[in-house]
Amino acid sequence: MIFKKLSAMSKKKKRLFHFAVTMLFIIVGVAGLIALTASKSQLEKSRHVAPMPMVRVIKIHTGPKSIHIRGEGTVRPLRKINLVPQVGGKVVYVSPALVDGGEFRRGDTLLTINPVDYELAVTLARARVKDSESKLKIIQEEAAVAQEEWCVHYAGNSDTQKKAPPLVAKEPQLAAAQAQLDADRANLKKAFLNLERTVLNAPFDGRVSEKNVDVGQYVSPGQTLAALYSTDAAEIAVPLEDENLFWFDVPGFTPGNAPGSSATVRARLAGRDLVCPGRVVRAEGELNEKTRMINIIVRVDKPYARKPPLAMGLFVTVEIEGRVLPAAAVIPRTALHQGNVVWVVNGDGVLRFRKVDVAHHQGEGVIVRSGLKDEEMVVISPLKAVTDGMVVRTAIIKEPK
Repeated sequence: MIFKKLSAMSKKKKRLFHFAVTMLFIIVGVAGLIALTASKSQLEKSRHVAPMPMVRVIKIHTGPKSIHIRGEGTVRPLRKINLVPQVGGKVVYVSPALVDGGEFRRGDTLLTINPVDYELAVTLARARVKDSESKLKIIQEEAAVAQEEWCVHYAGNSDTQKKAPPLVAKEPQLAAAQAQLDADRANLKKAFLNLERTVLNAPFDGRVSEKNVDVGQYVSPGQTLAALYSTDAAEIAVPLEDENLFWFDVPGFTPGNAPGSSATVRARLAGRDLVCPGRVVRAEGELNEKTRMINIIVRVDKPYARKPPLAMGLFVTVEIEGRVLPAAAVIPRTALHQGNVVWVVNGDGVLRFRKVDVAHHQGEGVIVRSGLKDEEMVVISPLKAVTDGMVVRTAIIKEPK
């Protein structure tokens, strides 16, 4: 019994001890928290300032700016003809230049037809002329004799005409003989002409694009033997919108008597860049009914004078030099916003909306006729939220050409 009582008292003391230790920890923790709170400095309230957006800008330089109108087209020859004989016969000679791609000069013999038949025709025609001349001379002598006889027999008769009647003087026979002589001489000229036509010469400096004949072949008048084109000049038809014609001169189409505007033709052939000078010479007669565009003809002289040449059929880019604006500025397309508005930043970093007068879109740039001043800064960065009068930070970049 005594042992049990002692054991029960021991358990009570343990519980009291645990409770006292727990309370001691709680009191120490609360005291420490109070001490830390008392020693903490008071936080000062501050106003949040939103960061200014950073924008890229270019510095504008105004001055004379030339308008350039760009288009594309295909090179075609100034003149293209078919080589066609005017007489028939067997081909006895074909020039080595008469091949597809062959080059020839004006006056070169391209093809010869057997001339023997035409030489014989010339001989026969010449003989007929001689015969007609002889007959005419005989009739002239006979007419002269008849006139003398008439005068001798009727010299004393005052009632008779001194001149013999037409039939006595053989005037009809003289006219017929003269007409026959003229006809034979014409036949002789025709025979000579046919003989000349047996030789086909080049009418201009050019090249061959197609060949359909060879030695030994019989050809007929009007048969196409080859296709030739001149190399004196080439033309490019450039389709443009009619509004673009305001900026340059087209002879016979735009107002004034100024010569056609200069142009530059660019292409790439055989791994090399070609740059050829040209000039606007005319506009085609009709607008395209489907596209409502008009073809402007640009001419390039001596397209085969350089190597590689400005070959026929080559697709090229044409840049026509237009009028010069005296005080214009060039900005990139990204700087122009809806309604022809640009964002201009002043010296205080304030962004302002500015409406400008756009003259022409040229490549990746825009030519502004008016609305911008020299040395002004134009924003080229895209901004999601922008307002007129907002303050920005700027980073100046090089002005595009």
